[in-house]
Amino acid sequence: MYNFKILLYWSKEDECYIAEIPELSGCIAHGKDEFEALKNIKIAKELWIATAKEFGDEVPIAKEELITV
Repeated sequence: MYNFKILLYWSKEDECYIAEIPELSGCIAHGKDEFEALKNIKIAKELWIATAKEFGDEVPIAKEELITV
């Protein structure tokens, strides 16, 4: 339902992997390896969406879900 693109990269400055969902402002997580960062971004995404719904904010539609004709 909510499948967003995830940016995953190594941060030299933070010495960890960073995962971001650009379509969800501020939805960022980190981990010691790629798997931990991806696990944490899934949790962050779920919390981001739950918080948006709680406050009546719109949850963006993932770009992949957009249909063009």
